[in-house]
Amino acid sequence: MGQVRQPGRVRAHDGELGAAVARAQDGDEAAFAVAYRIVQPGLLGYLHGLVGDDAEDVASDAWLEIARDLGRFKGDGAGFRGWTATIARHRALDHLRRRRARPRPGGTEQDVLHLPAPQNTYDQALESLSTEQALALVRALPREQAEAVLLRVVVGLDGPAAARVLGKRPGAVRTAAHRGLKRLARQLGVGGEADAGVTDGTPRTLGEWT
Repeated sequence: MGQVRQPGRVRAHDGELGAAVARAQDGDEAAFAVAYRIVQPGLLGYLHGLVGDDAEDVASDAWLEIARDLGRFKGDGAGFRGWTATIARHRALDHLRRRRARPRPGGTEQDVLHLPAPQNTYDQALESLSTEQALALVRALPREQAEAVLLRVVVGLDGPAAARVLGKRPGAVRTAAHRGLKRLARQLGVGGEADAGVTDGTPRTLGEWT
């Protein structure tokens, strides 16, 4: 998977995305493909943070549901990204519930995500992360912080949209994302000493957070 675009760049496509979704709802298959190309990179990055190497399979399930229920969606491009993230999260949680009965070792972390910073404070820290480091560090965050970072940074949702996906207040999501990014920065020695015990280097998924 390629590098995830920065949130501002993702949102810059919201006008095109909204128009594509409207055409797709009228039966334009090419327009649905345009919407898929715009949304899929961030959605896949988010799912990699939740389910690891099973992200492609979960994304496929999510897109089947998205295509099936597309006619029910009402909103603009930004709303569509939030709606698809909610569906993907539900499919990820279902997948993790099924997987708990037969756990398996985590796979490789190759080509999962690069984590750009939405705030200049953390640019230096996050730009220095390799794909593997980013995945390991995000997964080592407390669950609420990890999901907030993934939704805000990888999917590119604003605070209210991320809050709707998670069923939380926007302020709580903003705080969680800020704290998560701060921990990542400190772990890399930017803006203060590294936090001891932030990560043990072991990849985790949502189902393994406590």
